[in-house]
Amino acid sequence: PDSLSSFAPKLYHHTRGVLNDLYDNTPGLERLFLAHVSVFPAAAFNIGPDVWTYPHRDTLNLAYGWCAIQVLGNFDPKKGGHLVLWELRLVIEFPPGALVLIPSATITHFNVTVAEGDTRSSFTQYMLGGLFRWVDYGYSLVEDCKIKNPKLYREQLNARP
Repeated sequence: PDSLSSFAPKLYHHTRGVLNDLYDNTPGLERLFLAHVSVFPAAAFNIGPDVWTYPHRDTLNLAYGWCAIQVLGNFDPKKGGHLVLWELRLVIEFPPGALVLIPSATITHFNVTVAEGDTRSSFTQYMLGGLFRWVDYGYSLVEDCKIKNPKLYREQLNARP
């Protein structure tokens, strides 16, 4: 199992169940990773030499989901590459090889540049909210479900916190 299963087992099992349903009921759709390697359905490589980001939230990700960010490169984490979690008022040294799990849709996050001559890249895995809505609304768009299956549509609306 991946790191998510250790730190958020309920989220891991929920995600795994929803995605198993998705792959089982969508012919031709293939997993990005083998199920025992990673439960995350999407990933991005951000290739250096100095990958940094503006403050942002990943609003298309699953609102209650997490993303896994692994930092790569050759840099001094005391001089740069820090991860900033804005609402938590945290600036975290984020050394090469480190992995962090964060709720990227709901917390503003970014990282700072590294020192001149250093290199930094990242590998991010994430959960697209649209995949979960697609399954929740009977393998259809929310708007289509509202018209074609109003009972399921109302059930999904009532299930929201």
